[in-house]
Amino acid sequence: MIKVDALTRNYGELTAVDRISFEIGQGEILGLLGHNGAGKTTIMKMLTGYLEPTAGSIEVDGLRIDRDRAAVQARIGYLPENDPLYPEMTVIDYLDYAASLHGVAQVQRPQRIREAIDRTDLHAKAADTIGTLSRGYRQRVGVAQAILHHPSLLILDEPTNGLDPTQVTQMRKLIRSLTQEATVILSTHILQEVQAICDRVIIVRNGQKALDARMQDLRAGKRLLVALDAAPEHATPLLSSVMGIAVVEPLDGSGPGHHYALDLHHKQQVSDAAPQVAEKVTGQGIKLYSLQPETRDLEHVFGEISSR
Repeated sequence: MIKVDALTRNYGELTAVDRISFEIGQGEILGLLGHNGAGKTTIMKMLTGYLEPTAGSIEVDGLRIDRDRAAVQARIGYLPENDPLYPEMTVIDYLDYAASLHGVAQVQRPQRIREAIDRTDLHAKAADTIGTLSRGYRQRVGVAQAILHHPSLLILDEPTNGLDPTQVTQMRKLIRSLTQEATVILSTHILQEVQAICDRVIIVRNGQKALDARMQDLRAGKRLLVALDAAPEHATPLLSSVMGIAVVEPLDGSGPGHHYALDLHHKQQVSDAAPQVAEKVTGQGIKLYSLQPETRDLEHVFGEISSR
């Protein structure tokens, strides 16, 4: 669907994006994360054809943006952080205008506008002036204009910024529904949004790709958390003797017993190590209070990368 190879952008002596490569499959929701100045906005500008790369290539549906810019841009829907809306226009008039800019044939515009209004649930506000709408409805109008031309790639920059909790939930549901027709790239500072709706995350740090992982793999840590009735002087050598355990770290924990984190060797799987730990502990007559894999959230992972 989308292939980015060694994408680079220099501003004089400054390298804003440094040889970033990734591929995105059809129907994926990709979260693009990074601190301010990390290179996210520059990447999105190059993906949309607004900014020319210094080096590297971008392909969308097999078309290279440097050779087929207009054809690639026709396949892209874009919601910028600050919606380009005209407050004096009604929602329908604005969508008709946006459809003309997207190159939608005049005979097709009424149907496309109805579809966009249906998808974004704008029926009640269709005849209202944009300037009278709440932030949540303005975001919906922004999404509606981005999907009028049935894009195969949808780029959303901070789509939930400034929304209340109810509006955030509605926007998440809308974004998920859009994957029926399009691949979605979501750029945001809000880690919870990526955790809630994205299939995959790319974290950019200092213009380079610091992480590219599926959310389900990211949440699964490489440590086991165990609580048992044995002090460190006894438990540490015992747990270290289990095949696949690299490091035993005592922890402060609530609940009965002594708590430990077990770091696994690189190739060892949590599902293989857990029964071996249980067998070793119970075989020594030690009470085992709990044994579970450590789960990590995106905030933890993002913090690890930021502190490198």
